[in-house]
Amino acid sequence: MIGVRGLNKVFRTGKGSVAALHEANVEIGDTEFFVLLGPSGSGKTTLLRCVAGLETPDSGEIYFDDTVIYSSAQRRNVPPEDRRIGMVFQSYAIWPHLTVGQNVALPLTHGTHRPPRSVVKDRVREALRAVRMEGYEDRPAPMLSGGQQQRVALARALAVEPAILLMDEPLSNLDARLREEVRFEIREVAKRVAVPVLYVTHDQVEAMAVADRIGVMDAGQILQVDTPFNVYSRPVDATVASFLGSMNWVVGHASGPGCIISSIGKLVAPASDQVGPVRVGIRPESLALSTVRNGSPNTLAATVREASFLGDHVLYRLEVETISLIAKSQDVAATLSVGAAAYVTIAPESILVYPGGTG
Repeated sequence: MIGVRGLNKVFRTGKGSVAALHEANVEIGDTEFFVLLGPSGSGKTTLLRCVAGLETPDSGEIYFDDTVIYSSAQRRNVPPEDRRIGMVFQSYAIWPHLTVGQNVALPLTHGTHRPPRSVVKDRVREALRAVRMEGYEDRPAPMLSGGQQQRVALARALAVEPAILLMDEPLSNLDARLREEVRFEIREVAKRVAVPVLYVTHDQVEAMAVADRIGVMDAGQILQVDTPFNVYSRPVDATVASFLGSMNWVVGHASGPGCIISSIGKLVAPASDQVGPVRVGIRPESLALSTVRNGSPNTLAATVREASFLGDHVLYRLEVETISLIAKSQDVAATLSVGAAAYVTIAPESILVYPGGTG
């Protein structure tokens, strides 16, 4: 288990101070694949580096199981080499003058805790087998593809038999096809070694594909921790809703339970006790298009302004009461033409409502 309590970190420069972490709290289960997701500058990599011991927090506490790794109150800070972590960096850090086997063995042969040579050989072989690269021990590093380099970096992290696995944007240097292929392999390997995984990314799809739970970060704080489904479908605030997936935002005024007068018309939304200015969020896939009006609530007249065929779906830009909305339709065989009149229906349960009517 990884525990973080009240973690704070401020970077001080000649131009002022930047609060990278502010009272960050999270707990990661024994075999959980946990993803920190957030935009650049949100603090996610700083949090991971604090857990690794590569950055020293200003205050707070970090513990692995029942062992305190860092505590400002206890003045305790365990060195990185004694934390039993395996880490995969964004750059992979593969040494070009070494073979695959030598790269994987490096933390064993040059680290603080060096096992016997016979053990090193067995661990390298086992780690390469785990990432499906057995037989590559003697391959020169420059002869590896990007995906193979990523696997070698993962094998090197596994060779130290870590109690915790940390990954900082490990797929960002791969092309889209390889990212999709390798992310499932990473999750499969992590589940086999059965240790807590803390994984950092800014890629929403990647996070939802691999995570047991996601922690969404912004401005040094963890705003929401939940399953991918819950973070996507029930974001706690507009910041989380905006970051995870595409969103249409309209302003409105909540005049009573379930009733909103918005900039696109009157909407029936889930009942809440909010009264006054609100922001209304609607996912593109929650807009159902048709050429005839039906009797469902939240059916609004629209005009198609753009239509883009994207293979498995069509992305539309609609105009509703002078407001532009993006809609995603799986009905690619019945693509509406630009300029066509249409009706859009929004299921009440899919509407997200947050306080504040500006932006």
